Amino acid sequence: MNRLAVSILCLALAGCAIEKAEVRTPSFDEQLPAPRPSYTNGSIWQASNAGLIDDHKARNRGDIITVLIVEQASASKEATTDTDRQANISASIPYLMGLEQQIAKMTSADPNNLLGASTSSKFEGSGATTRKENLVATMTAKVTDVLPTGNLLIEGRRNVKVNNEDQILILQGTIRPRDISPDNTINSTMIADARISYTGNGVISDRQRPGWLLNILDYIWPF
Repeated sequence: MNRLAVSILCLALAGCAIEKAEVRTPSFDEQLPAPRPSYTNGSIWQASNAGLIDDHKARNRGDIITVLIVEQASASKEATTDTDRQANISASIPYLMGLEQQIAKMTSADPNNLLGASTSSKFEGSGATTRKENLVATMTAKVTDVLPTGNLLIEGRRNVKVNNEDQILILQGTIRPRDISPDNTINSTMIADARISYTGNGVISDRQRPGWLLNILDYIWPF
């Protein structure tokens, strides 16, 4: 009995010693640590600093750049289809060595109108679609990485909260240093692989989405 109690106590202590590892995702600021200056060459001037006559364009990881978001897109498409098909067929035996009269007596059929058929089909269809988008905003993004080609990866987030309604703007993409203006701004049309997301979170946004029960009914409803 004492050995059983000692075994249970050992297992309990071993279980207490096992700790769960905490997995924590680093924040956006922690992913961009500030570069540490190195004075090993005996100079207080570092290569990461801008020169006295250089501009202040974003060029290094962690620098900021202002993005002018001007996205305008419109598209329209229209299609019309009209088809028509008709076919007629008829057969008669007006003269067959006098047998046509026997056929008429035996079958009560008119030899001059033995077979007649016609078909007709018609199809008309039309469709049109129109889409227009317009987004104008200004936000500041950070340089998250410098590619071997010299291009810069940027990412920016902006969250504006008004009356418990969050307006969230997220931007990601790749830019070329040559496209950056002297005032350290760039147009969104010059961003490659751009991903711009403008969403909302709050009471107003919730009212614009159907309820979960209605979504389920729409999914399973066969008609």
